[in-house]
Amino acid sequence: MSVLRLPGDSAARRITNAILGALTIAGCASTTRIAPSSTPASDSAAVVADINYLASPALAGRLIGTPGNAEAAAYIARRYESLGLRPLATGYRQPFVAHPPVREGPRPSIPTQNVFALIPGRDDALRGEYLVIGAHFDHLGTSTDDALDPENHGVRRGADDNASGTAAVLALAAHFARQPARRSIIVANFSGEEQGLLGSAYFVDHMPVPIDSVDAMLNFDMVGRLRNDKLLVFGVATANEWPSIVDGANTQPKLAIAAQGDGFGPSDHSSFYAKNIPVLHFFTDQHEDYHRVSDVPERINAGGEARIIALAERVARDVADRPARLTFVRSTVSQASSPRTGSGVYLGSIPDMAGGDVPGLRLTGVTAGSPADVGGLKAGDLIVELDGKSIKDLYSYSDALYAHKPGDQVTIVLVRDGQRLTRRVTLGKRGG
Repeated sequence: MSVLRLPGDSAARRITNAILGALTIAGCASTTRIAPSSTPASDSAAVVADINYLASPALAGRLIGTPGNAEAAAYIARRYESLGLRPLATGYRQPFVAHPPVREGPRPSIPTQNVFALIPGRDDALRGEYLVIGAHFDHLGTSTDDALDPENHGVRRGADDNASGTAAVLALAAHFARQPARRSIIVANFSGEEQGLLGSAYFVDHMPVPIDSVDAMLNFDMVGRLRNDKLLVFGVATANEWPSIVDGANTQPKLAIAAQGDGFGPSDHSSFYAKNIPVLHFFTDQHEDYHRVSDVPERINAGGEARIIALAERVARDVADRPARLTFVRSTVSQASSPRTGSGVYLGSIPDMAGGDVPGLRLTGVTAGSPADVGGLKAGDLIVELDGKSIKDLYSYSDALYAHKPGDQVTIVLVRDGQRLTRRVTLGKRGG
């Protein structure tokens, strides 16, 4: 799971501050479901095998631009090929060049790749619509950037973050390969998530199918440490149907599901939600091994992850088999407290972490009802000035924003469709 680099803003807060009060979800299952195509016991074995390989010392933590990252991609592609899944576009892999944000100097150019495959739907009328089931497969490796134990020079292998999510997607791919749904399913694995959702951002901008044919996206990030049966599910307010779908899928023995509505957050579902696609993000909560050398396979709860996979299959089949598409909702966000000491300012902007060659900060979106939304900012805007300070990149934007306090009125200069515009915005208070 990514620690996005704009402290305190809605899509960039650290995950330790992303877990807010639980929202109880209730409702009824709305469609007839096909029974899961494999048992939790068999999924446990597959989870163990996949995580042991992906988080092995040989892959050295799967940092983008390293041989371990490339080998992880090759492993995933081989698994999809062995299941008989169809490649999309030029094959199972989607190469791209990542440009991670840096504090000083030009952004580096790092070749890496996403991996994806297609499971065609069995219904001729619905086969042209898609459910995306995805997870990132990269991690920190030997890099201390964003590590929470930077004094440790070992390899951060990322068993939970996010070999566990990758294993969940591979297991679901096997289920649907054996028993296809009415709609088609794209299983997708993203690189560059730890640098700011770079792989998923590239994927949604270079989709192998029309973006408006994607009905929903299910994201799995850190699903290997189930404790006390507690599963967090984000995004339940991004479609009207989500609460009843999730509740109906939670069969005995039930998981203790705590749900949050917002579709923006520090993982790859955010890239899809920014494109007006309903999303769910499955997560077994923060733990003491997050972004540390101690996130190793031995600490994975494979049986617990198998239960999550079984629930997720029921959710996925409901979405992929129902007659009508989900009803997308642009949800409002809960304003988590800022991790930046002494800064409670809130704007509600969602930065485009992929960046670009043009100076400024481009927005992936803005949170509904936020100061940015009320002030007239929109997805795609390029912010070039904030209250007289020139904005060149993510860092200059962060510095300019957090020089203010809640209640301040600021002037934001932006470029939209080639036109330079000025907006006056009153900053909010995070958690207020």
